[in-house]
Amino acid sequence: MRLPQLRQRLRDLGAAPCHEGRVLRAWVQVRSLDNKRRRADDFLPLAVRDALPGLFAELGGLARVHSEHPGEDGSARLLVRLADGQTVESVLLPRDGVCVSTQVGCAVGCVFCMTGRAGLLRQLTSAEIVAQVVLARRRRPVKKVVFMGMGEPAHNLDNVLEAIELLGIEGGIGHKNLVFSTVGDRRVFERLPQSKVKPALALSLHTTDHALRRRLLPKAPDIAPEELVELGEAYARRSGYPIQVQWTLLEGVNDSEAELEGIARLLAGKYAVMNLIPYNSVEGGSGDGFRRPSWERAAAMARALHLRGVLTKLRHSAGQDVEGGCGQLRARVLDVESSKLHGPL
Repeated sequence: MRLPQLRQRLRDLGAAPCHEGRVLRAWVQVRSLDNKRRRADDFLPLAVRDALPGLFAELGGLARVHSEHPGEDGSARLLVRLADGQTVESVLLPRDGVCVSTQVGCAVGCVFCMTGRAGLLRQLTSAEIVAQVVLARRRRPVKKVVFMGMGEPAHNLDNVLEAIELLGIEGGIGHKNLVFSTVGDRRVFERLPQSKVKPALALSLHTTDHALRRRLLPKAPDIAPEELVELGEAYARRSGYPIQVQWTLLEGVNDSEAELEGIARLLAGKYAVMNLIPYNSVEGGSGDGFRRPSWERAAAMARALHLRGVLTKLRHSAGQDVEGGCGQLRARVLDVESSKLHGPL
């Protein structure tokens, strides 16, 4: 279900725009529309009110928690089962945030990411994206949503922008606290400035070396890091929110002095924040050949960038202690279900 279809169903029941907004606010803010309440601003046409139990049950079935994996840092990774049986991951973040998925799988194929190994299976609808936020709000307050889970939001742009608009208008989430993450796609820089709700922008950069980036992100659009940062900063200046540059730290790959110089060259003086995120190793060892650098090395890089005039934050990837890097929970469950189906070899 897409959100425009949901809105049309409400209109077909006789909902005016104000009624439509009340129903959508109740869903996305997890509020009650109790029949016993008589306040004028809770009024709904009888046909709409009679349809609410069935409608909310249908919306509740869009995304259900299959399993929950708490982390020591206050985060919790949720494996979410969709109505068709597919699964995606959401992460309850410390400090009232949630990270949601936008696709089942991913077509970008980042070589250090578990999600892309099976390719893209399907797009999530805008209602399925919002349903992950609703799941999170049933567990804890949510004041920030980052579109940084499974999938590349730019490859599902219409659905993601529909979800962002609903969350920013009816969902009560500040626009700067809606964070659109992308590996870099020219459509993003065309569409976001035109949106009614303009989210903050996160760029998955990972290296300043164009050739290396082509190897690490083999199916990402071929945009040089220099141009990507310029496009991002132009949007940041227009929206009023600094770009958040995402950098997964891979030992011996993108943690060199040459990369530090490249980051300083690209970002010093820019309206940007660098987020250094040590790689989240795959369960059972790093079969992909990548390793997480020591925390001391990561901290030294952050200090060096500060000295070069780049605002830098060193972040833990939520759920590292439960080996819950993006795509890992889903992969583990698929392995278990396959073993049950086929039995031991």
